[in-house]
Amino acid sequence: MMTETSVPVRRPARQLLAASVGNAVEWYDWYAYTFLATYIAGQVFPESSGNSLVPLLSTFAVFAVGFFMRPVGGLLMGAVADRHGRRAALTVTILLMGGSSLLVGLTPTYAAAGVLAPVVLVAARLLQGLSVGGEFAASTTFLVESAGPGRRGLFSSFQYVSTTIGQLTASGVAAALVSNLGEGQMESWGWRVPFLAGAALSLVGFWIRRGAQETLEPTGEHAGRPRPRLLDALRHHPRESLLICGITAGGTIAYYTWTSYLPTYAELNAGIDKADALLAGTLSLGFFALLQPLGGLLSDRFGRKPPLLFFGAGFALLAVPLLHTIGDSFASLLLVQCAGMVLLTGFTSISAAVNAEIFPARVRAAGIGFPYSLTVALFGGTAPYVGTLFTDLDHPGLFPWYVSAVCLVSALVYLRLPETAHQELER
Repeated sequence: MMTETSVPVRRPARQLLAASVGNAVEWYDWYAYTFLATYIAGQVFPESSGNSLVPLLSTFAVFAVGFFMRPVGGLLMGAVADRHGRRAALTVTILLMGGSSLLVGLTPTYAAAGVLAPVVLVAARLLQGLSVGGEFAASTTFLVESAGPGRRGLFSSFQYVSTTIGQLTASGVAAALVSNLGEGQMESWGWRVPFLAGAALSLVGFWIRRGAQETLEPTGEHAGRPRPRLLDALRHHPRESLLICGITAGGTIAYYTWTSYLPTYAELNAGIDKADALLAGTLSLGFFALLQPLGGLLSDRFGRKPPLLFFGAGFALLAVPLLHTIGDSFASLLLVQCAGMVLLTGFTSISAAVNAEIFPARVRAAGIGFPYSLTVALFGGTAPYVGTLFTDLDHPGLFPWYVSAVCLVSALVYLRLPETAHQELER
Protein backbone atom coordinates (compact mmCIF):
# COMPACT_ATOMS: atom_id res chain seq x y z
CA MET A 1 0.00 0.00 0.00
CA MET A 2 1.25 3.40 -0.94
CA THR A 3 2.14 5.86 1.74
CA GLU A 4 2.40 9.58 1.30
CA THR A 5 4.75 11.19 3.71
CA SER A 6 6.03 14.60 4.52
CA VAL A 7 9.64 15.26 3.73
CA PRO A 8 11.59 16.11 6.92
CA VAL A 9 11.73 19.90 7.02
CA ARG A 10 15.28 21.19 7.34
CA ARG A 11 14.51 24.87 7.93
CA PRO A 12 11.12 25.27 9.61
CA ALA A 13 11.65 29.02 10.13
CA ARG A 14 12.05 29.48 6.37
CA GLN A 15 8.84 27.49 5.84
CA LEU A 16 7.00 29.68 8.32
CA LEU A 17 8.31 32.82 6.62
CA ALA A 18 7.31 31.57 3.17
CA ALA A 19 3.74 30.89 4.25
CA SER A 20 3.33 33.96 6.46
CA VAL A 21 4.86 36.62 4.21
CA GLY A 22 2.94 35.39 1.21
CA ASN A 23 -0.31 35.21 3.17
CA ALA A 24 0.18 38.74 4.53
CA VAL A 25 0.70 40.06 0.99
CA GLU A 26 -2.39 38.19 -0.21
CA TRP A 27 -4.59 39.76 2.47
CA TYR A 28 -2.99 43.18 2.09
CA ASP A 29 -4.12 43.18 -1.53
CA TRP A 30 -7.59 41.88 -0.64
CA TYR A 31 -8.24 44.43 2.11
CA ALA A 32 -6.77 47.35 0.16
CA TYR A 33 -9.76 47.09 -2.17
CA THR A 34 -12.14 47.19 0.81
CA PHE A 35 -10.57 50.29 2.34
CA LEU A 36 -10.42 52.19 -0.96
CA ALA A 37 -13.70 51.02 -2.48
CA THR A 38 -15.34 54.44 -2.36
CA TYR A 39 -12.54 56.03 -4.43
CA ILE A 40 -12.59 53.18 -6.91
CA ALA A 41 -16.36 53.39 -7.28
CA GLY A 42 -16.18 57.11 -7.99
CA GLN A 43 -13.80 56.54 -10.91
CA VAL A 44 -15.05 53.22 -12.28
CA PHE A 45 -18.78 53.26 -11.39
CA PRO A 46 -19.82 56.93 -11.66
CA GLU A 47 -23.45 57.66 -10.82
CA SER A 48 -23.67 60.04 -13.75
CA SER A 49 -22.71 57.41 -16.34
CA GLY A 50 -26.27 57.05 -17.59
CA ASN A 51 -25.62 53.40 -18.48
CA SER A 52 -27.75 50.81 -16.70
CA LEU A 53 -24.93 48.24 -16.91
CA VAL A 54 -22.70 50.27 -14.62
CA PRO A 55 -24.66 49.96 -11.33
CA LEU A 56 -25.29 46.29 -12.15
CA LEU A 57 -21.58 45.61 -12.60
CA SER A 58 -20.83 47.67 -9.50
CA THR A 59 -23.08 45.48 -7.37
CA PHE A 60 -21.66 42.33 -8.91
CA ALA A 61 -18.07 43.40 -8.39
CA VAL A 62 -18.34 44.63 -4.81
CA PHE A 63 -20.78 42.19 -3.24
CA ALA A 64 -20.65 38.97 -5.21
CA VAL A 65 -17.51 38.26 -7.19
CA GLY A 66 -14.90 38.03 -4.43
CA PHE A 67 -16.80 35.72 -2.10
CA PHE A 68 -18.28 33.68 -4.94
CA MET A 69 -14.84 32.89 -6.28
CA ARG A 70 -13.34 31.92 -2.94
CA PRO A 71 -14.89 28.41 -2.83
CA VAL A 72 -13.91 27.94 -6.47
CA GLY A 73 -10.35 28.99 -5.63
CA GLY A 74 -10.29 26.67 -2.63
CA LEU A 75 -11.30 23.74 -4.80
CA LEU A 76 -9.08 24.50 -7.80
CA MET A 77 -5.95 25.61 -5.96
CA GLY A 78 -6.45 22.86 -3.40
CA ALA A 79 -6.43 20.37 -6.24
CA VAL A 80 -3.22 21.94 -7.58
CA ALA A 81 -1.66 21.55 -4.12
CA ASP A 82 -2.72 17.90 -3.91
CA ARG A 83 -1.67 17.04 -7.46
CA HIS A 84 1.49 19.11 -7.93
CA GLY A 85 2.61 19.98 -4.40
CA ARG A 86 1.96 22.68 -1.82
CA ARG A 87 4.79 24.93 -2.99
CA ALA A 88 3.45 24.96 -6.57
CA ALA A 89 0.02 26.05 -5.38
CA LEU A 90 1.47 28.74 -3.11
CA THR A 91 3.47 30.25 -5.96
CA VAL A 92 0.41 30.21 -8.24
CA THR A 93 -1.85 31.92 -5.68
CA ILE A 94 0.58 34.74 -4.98
CA LEU A 95 1.15 35.35 -8.69
CA LEU A 96 -2.62 35.46 -9.20
CA MET A 97 -2.98 37.98 -6.41
CA GLY A 98 -0.09 40.08 -7.72
CA GLY A 99 -1.55 40.07 -11.22
CA SER A 100 -5.02 40.97 -10.01
CA SER A 101 -3.64 43.75 -7.80
CA LEU A 102 -1.75 45.15 -10.79
CA LEU A 103 -4.94 44.95 -12.83
CA VAL A 104 -6.86 46.94 -10.21
CA GLY A 105 -4.08 49.54 -10.10
CA LEU A 106 -4.17 49.92 -13.89
CA THR A 107 -7.96 49.82 -14.29
CA PRO A 108 -9.02 52.65 -16.62
CA THR A 109 -11.60 55.15 -15.48
CA TYR A 110 -15.13 55.08 -16.81
CA ALA A 111 -14.50 58.46 -18.45
CA ALA A 112 -11.59 56.99 -20.42
CA ALA A 113 -12.87 53.52 -21.30
CA GLY A 114 -16.62 53.42 -20.70
CA VAL A 115 -18.15 50.09 -19.68
CA LEU A 116 -14.76 48.40 -20.22
CA ALA A 117 -13.59 49.96 -16.94
CA PRO A 118 -15.99 48.09 -14.64
CA VAL A 119 -15.48 44.92 -16.72
CA VAL A 120 -11.72 45.10 -16.06
CA LEU A 121 -12.34 45.64 -12.35
CA VAL A 122 -14.75 42.70 -12.16
CA ALA A 123 -12.10 40.51 -13.83
CA ALA A 124 -9.54 41.65 -11.26
CA ARG A 125 -11.88 40.81 -8.38
CA LEU A 126 -12.52 37.38 -9.91
CA LEU A 127 -8.79 36.71 -9.80
CA GLN A 128 -8.49 38.09 -6.26
CA GLY A 129 -11.28 35.86 -4.98
CA LEU A 130 -9.76 32.85 -6.72
CA SER A 131 -6.39 33.61 -5.17
CA VAL A 132 -7.63 34.19 -1.61
CA GLY A 133 -9.74 31.03 -1.67
CA GLY A 134 -6.78 29.00 -2.90
CA GLU A 135 -4.36 30.62 -0.46
CA PHE A 136 -6.05 29.20 2.61
CA ALA A 137 -6.19 25.70 1.17
CA ALA A 138 -2.52 25.68 0.18
CA SER A 139 -1.01 27.58 3.10
CA THR A 140 -2.99 25.60 5.69
CA THR A 141 -1.58 22.30 4.50
CA PHE A 142 1.88 23.77 3.99
CA LEU A 143 2.05 25.32 7.48
CA VAL A 144 0.83 22.27 9.34
CA GLU A 145 2.96 19.81 7.35
CA SER A 146 6.02 22.03 7.94
CA ALA A 147 5.62 21.91 11.72
CA GLY A 148 7.82 19.73 13.84
CA PRO A 149 6.43 17.29 16.45
CA GLY A 150 4.19 19.03 18.94
CA ARG A 151 4.25 22.32 17.00
CA ARG A 152 1.32 22.04 14.58
CA GLY A 153 -0.85 24.36 16.67
CA LEU A 154 1.92 26.98 16.90
CA PHE A 155 2.55 26.91 13.15
CA SER A 156 -1.19 26.98 12.52
CA SER A 157 -1.53 30.21 14.51
CA PHE A 158 0.57 32.14 12.01
CA GLN A 159 -2.24 31.83 9.47
CA TYR A 160 -4.17 34.54 11.30
CA VAL A 161 -1.09 36.42 12.49
CA SER A 162 -0.14 37.06 8.86
CA THR A 163 -3.75 37.71 7.81
CA THR A 164 -4.06 40.38 10.49
CA ILE A 165 -0.72 41.95 9.52
CA GLY A 166 -1.93 42.19 5.94
CA GLN A 167 -5.18 43.81 7.05
CA LEU A 168 -3.44 46.32 9.33
CA THR A 169 -0.90 47.19 6.65
CA ALA A 170 -3.62 47.85 4.09
CA SER A 171 -5.50 50.00 6.59
CA GLY A 172 -2.35 51.94 7.49
CA VAL A 173 -1.35 52.56 3.88
CA ALA A 174 -4.85 53.72 2.99
CA ALA A 175 -5.02 56.01 6.04
CA ALA A 176 -1.58 57.50 5.26
CA LEU A 177 -2.57 58.27 1.68
CA VAL A 178 -5.87 59.85 2.68
CA SER A 179 -4.09 61.97 5.32
CA ASN A 180 -1.29 63.19 3.04
CA LEU A 181 -3.02 63.58 -0.30
CA GLY A 182 -5.83 65.89 -1.21
CA GLU A 183 -9.25 64.55 -2.21
CA GLY A 184 -8.55 65.32 -5.83
CA GLN A 185 -5.21 63.48 -5.81
CA MET A 186 -6.78 60.46 -4.12
CA GLU A 187 -9.54 60.30 -6.71
CA SER A 188 -7.25 60.77 -9.71
CA TRP A 189 -4.28 58.55 -8.86
CA GLY A 190 -3.75 58.07 -5.12
CA TRP A 191 -6.08 55.08 -4.84
CA ARG A 192 -3.95 53.19 -7.36
CA VAL A 193 -0.74 53.33 -5.30
CA PRO A 194 -1.55 50.56 -2.78
CA PHE A 195 -2.41 48.13 -5.58
CA LEU A 196 0.73 48.82 -7.56
CA ALA A 197 2.73 48.42 -4.34
CA GLY A 198 0.88 45.18 -3.66
CA ALA A 199 1.86 43.83 -7.07
CA ALA A 200 5.51 44.56 -6.28
CA LEU A 201 5.22 42.93 -2.85
CA SER A 202 3.75 39.84 -4.49
CA LEU A 203 6.99 39.39 -6.39
CA VAL A 204 8.88 39.42 -3.08
CA GLY A 205 6.52 36.80 -1.70
CA PHE A 206 6.90 34.75 -4.87
CA TRP A 207 10.70 34.78 -4.50
CA ILE A 208 10.50 33.65 -0.86
CA ARG A 209 8.06 30.88 -1.69
CA ARG A 210 10.13 29.61 -4.57
CA GLY A 211 12.89 28.82 -2.08
CA ALA A 212 10.62 26.93 0.31
CA GLN A 213 10.82 23.18 0.71
CA GLU A 214 8.00 20.99 -0.59
CA THR A 215 6.27 19.24 2.31
CA LEU A 216 4.69 16.32 0.51
CA GLU A 217 6.11 13.69 -1.76
CA PRO A 218 4.62 10.28 -2.60
CA THR A 219 6.92 7.45 -1.61
CA GLY A 220 6.85 3.67 -1.62
CA GLU A 221 6.33 1.00 -4.21
CA HIS A 222 3.13 2.55 -5.53
CA ALA A 223 4.48 6.04 -5.97
CA GLY A 224 3.05 6.05 -9.49
CA ARG A 225 -0.51 6.00 -8.17
CA PRO A 226 -2.80 8.37 -10.15
CA ARG A 227 -3.02 11.85 -8.75
CA PRO A 228 -6.26 12.79 -7.01
CA ARG A 229 -9.01 14.16 -9.19
CA LEU A 230 -10.76 17.48 -8.64
CA LEU A 231 -13.70 16.16 -6.57
CA ASP A 232 -12.03 13.17 -4.91
CA ALA A 233 -12.11 14.78 -1.47
CA LEU A 234 -15.85 15.45 -1.64
CA ARG A 235 -16.57 12.08 -3.20
CA HIS A 236 -14.57 9.93 -0.79
CA HIS A 237 -14.74 12.06 2.36
CA PRO A 238 -18.24 13.61 2.55
CA ARG A 239 -18.41 13.37 6.34
CA GLU A 240 -15.09 15.17 6.75
CA SER A 241 -16.23 17.87 4.31
CA LEU A 242 -19.40 18.50 6.33
CA LEU A 243 -17.30 18.51 9.48
CA ILE A 244 -15.18 21.36 8.08
CA CYS A 245 -18.41 23.33 7.50
CA GLY A 246 -19.57 22.75 11.07
CA ILE A 247 -16.20 23.65 12.53
CA THR A 248 -15.94 26.83 10.46
CA ALA A 249 -19.46 28.31 10.62
CA GLY A 250 -19.26 29.73 14.13
CA GLY A 251 -15.63 30.78 13.75
CA THR A 252 -16.13 32.69 10.54
CA ILE A 253 -19.25 34.59 11.63
CA ALA A 254 -17.55 35.57 14.89
CA TYR A 255 -14.37 36.55 13.06
CA TYR A 256 -16.05 38.81 10.51
CA THR A 257 -18.35 40.30 13.13
CA TRP A 258 -15.51 41.19 15.49
CA THR A 259 -12.79 42.15 12.99
CA SER A 260 -14.82 43.84 10.24
CA TYR A 261 -18.39 44.68 11.22
CA LEU A 262 -18.16 45.70 14.87
CA PRO A 263 -17.09 49.34 14.23
CA THR A 264 -20.08 49.77 11.90
CA TYR A 265 -22.36 47.99 14.39
CA ALA A 266 -21.21 50.38 17.13
CA GLU A 267 -21.83 53.40 14.91
CA LEU A 268 -25.32 52.24 13.89
CA ASN A 269 -26.56 50.97 17.23
CA ALA A 270 -24.60 52.80 19.93
CA GLY A 271 -23.88 56.14 18.24
CA ILE A 272 -20.13 55.88 18.74
CA ASP A 273 -17.94 58.27 16.77
CA LYS A 274 -16.60 56.79 13.51
CA ALA A 275 -12.98 57.75 14.27
CA ASP A 276 -13.19 56.14 17.73
CA ALA A 277 -14.74 53.00 16.24
CA LEU A 278 -11.95 52.64 13.68
CA LEU A 279 -9.23 53.26 16.30
CA ALA A 280 -10.73 50.64 18.63
CA GLY A 281 -10.87 48.19 15.73
CA THR A 282 -7.23 48.78 14.86
CA LEU A 283 -5.98 48.39 18.44
CA SER A 284 -8.00 45.23 18.98
CA LEU A 285 -6.61 43.71 15.76
CA GLY A 286 -3.07 44.28 17.00
CA PHE A 287 -4.01 42.62 20.31
CA PHE A 288 -5.59 39.74 18.36
CA ALA A 289 -2.41 39.11 16.35
CA LEU A 290 -0.34 38.89 19.54
CA LEU A 291 -2.71 36.30 21.03
CA GLN A 292 -2.50 33.80 18.16
CA PRO A 293 0.85 32.07 18.93
CA LEU A 294 -0.19 31.72 22.58
CA GLY A 295 -3.39 29.99 21.52
CA GLY A 296 -1.47 27.66 19.22
CA LEU A 297 1.05 26.73 21.92
CA LEU A 298 -1.69 26.02 24.46
CA SER A 299 -3.45 23.70 22.00
CA ASP A 300 -0.21 21.79 21.40
CA ARG A 301 0.06 21.28 25.16
CA PHE A 302 -3.56 20.64 26.18
CA GLY A 303 -5.26 19.58 22.94
CA ARG A 304 -7.52 21.13 20.29
CA LYS A 305 -10.91 20.58 21.92
CA PRO A 306 -10.47 22.81 25.02
CA PRO A 307 -9.77 26.03 23.05
CA LEU A 308 -12.46 25.20 20.48
CA LEU A 309 -15.03 24.71 23.23
CA PHE A 310 -13.78 27.85 24.99
CA PHE A 311 -14.51 29.74 21.78
CA GLY A 312 -17.80 28.07 20.82
CA ALA A 313 -19.42 28.02 24.25
CA GLY A 314 -17.99 31.46 25.05
CA PHE A 315 -19.57 33.10 22.03
CA ALA A 316 -22.82 31.14 22.39
CA LEU A 317 -23.19 32.46 25.94
CA LEU A 318 -21.55 35.88 25.69
CA ALA A 319 -22.15 37.23 22.16
CA VAL A 320 -25.49 38.77 23.18
CA PRO A 321 -24.36 40.42 26.45
CA LEU A 322 -21.09 41.59 24.88
CA LEU A 323 -22.77 43.27 21.90
CA HIS A 324 -25.42 44.80 24.18
CA THR A 325 -22.66 46.15 26.45
CA ILE A 326 -21.31 48.46 23.74
CA GLY A 327 -22.00 52.03 24.73
CA ASP A 328 -21.20 55.36 23.09
CA SER A 329 -17.69 55.45 24.55
CA PHE A 330 -14.38 54.40 23.06
CA ALA A 331 -13.48 52.42 26.21
CA SER A 332 -16.60 50.26 26.13
CA LEU A 333 -16.12 49.36 22.47
CA LEU A 334 -12.42 48.57 22.94
CA LEU A 335 -13.21 46.38 25.95
CA VAL A 336 -15.88 44.44 24.06
CA GLN A 337 -13.65 44.00 21.03
CA CYS A 338 -10.69 42.75 23.06
CA ALA A 339 -12.90 40.38 25.07
CA GLY A 340 -14.23 38.94 21.82
CA MET A 341 -10.71 38.59 20.44
CA VAL A 342 -9.69 36.48 23.45
CA LEU A 343 -12.61 34.12 22.83
CA LEU A 344 -12.07 34.12 19.08
CA THR A 345 -8.43 33.05 19.49
CA GLY A 346 -9.69 29.65 20.64
CA PHE A 347 -10.79 29.09 17.05
CA THR A 348 -8.51 31.16 14.83
CA SER A 349 -5.18 30.11 16.35
CA ILE A 350 -5.76 26.43 15.59
CA SER A 351 -8.30 26.25 12.76
CA ALA A 352 -5.58 25.40 10.21
CA ALA A 353 -4.28 22.54 12.37
CA VAL A 354 -7.76 21.20 13.17
CA ASN A 355 -8.74 21.21 9.49
CA ALA A 356 -5.49 19.62 8.33
CA GLU A 357 -5.76 16.86 10.93
CA ILE A 358 -9.12 15.77 9.53
CA PHE A 359 -8.02 14.80 6.00
CA PRO A 360 -5.34 12.43 4.70
CA ALA A 361 -2.47 14.10 2.85
CA ARG A 362 -3.53 12.93 -0.62
CA VAL A 363 -6.64 15.17 -0.68
CA ARG A 364 -5.90 17.48 2.26
CA ALA A 365 -5.69 20.82 0.47
CA ALA A 366 -8.79 20.42 -1.72
CA GLY A 367 -10.62 18.71 1.14
CA ILE A 368 -10.11 21.78 3.31
CA GLY A 369 -10.28 24.48 0.64
CA PHE A 370 -13.76 24.04 -0.81
CA PRO A 371 -15.95 23.47 2.29
CA TYR A 372 -14.00 26.04 4.30
CA SER A 373 -14.29 28.79 1.68
CA LEU A 374 -17.94 27.96 0.98
CA THR A 375 -18.78 28.27 4.67
CA VAL A 376 -16.88 31.55 4.92
CA ALA A 377 -18.86 32.90 1.96
CA LEU A 378 -22.22 31.80 3.43
CA PHE A 379 -21.68 32.91 7.04
CA GLY A 380 -18.63 35.17 7.33
CA GLY A 381 -19.06 37.16 4.14
CA THR A 382 -22.74 37.81 4.83
CA ALA A 383 -22.35 38.81 8.51
CA PRO A 384 -22.15 42.59 7.85
CA TYR A 385 -25.14 42.48 5.54
CA VAL A 386 -27.26 40.41 7.93
CA GLY A 387 -26.39 42.81 10.75
CA THR A 388 -27.27 45.83 8.64
CA LEU A 389 -30.49 44.17 7.49
CA PHE A 390 -31.63 43.59 11.08
CA THR A 391 -30.92 47.26 11.82
CA ASP A 392 -32.88 48.38 8.74
CA LEU A 393 -35.81 46.22 9.89
CA ASP A 394 -35.67 47.93 13.31
CA HIS A 395 -34.58 44.72 15.02
CA PRO A 396 -30.84 45.25 15.65
CA GLY A 397 -31.05 43.14 18.79
CA LEU A 398 -31.61 40.01 16.70
CA PHE A 399 -28.12 40.06 15.20
CA PRO A 400 -26.29 39.12 18.45
CA TRP A 401 -28.69 36.19 18.84
CA TYR A 402 -27.93 35.11 15.27
CA VAL A 403 -24.18 35.10 16.01
CA SER A 404 -24.80 33.23 19.26
CA ALA A 405 -26.95 30.56 17.56
CA VAL A 406 -24.39 29.82 14.83
CA CYS A 407 -21.59 29.57 17.42
CA LEU A 408 -23.73 27.20 19.49
CA VAL A 409 -24.07 24.87 16.50
CA SER A 410 -20.30 24.84 16.06
CA ALA A 411 -19.80 24.24 19.78
CA LEU A 412 -21.94 21.10 19.50
CA VAL A 413 -19.74 19.97 16.60
CA TYR A 414 -16.62 20.54 18.72
CA LEU A 415 -18.04 18.32 21.45
CA ARG A 416 -18.10 15.37 19.04
CA LEU A 417 -14.66 15.94 17.55
CA PRO A 418 -11.93 13.40 18.33
CA GLU A 419 -8.81 14.85 19.93
CA THR A 420 -6.04 14.98 17.30
CA ALA A 421 -3.37 17.23 18.79
CA HIS A 422 -1.08 14.43 19.93
CA GLN A 423 -1.68 12.01 17.06
CA GLU A 424 0.51 11.55 14.01
CA LEU A 425 -0.64 13.62 11.03
CA GLU A 426 -2.49 11.21 8.73
CA ARG A 427 -0.64 10.45 5.51
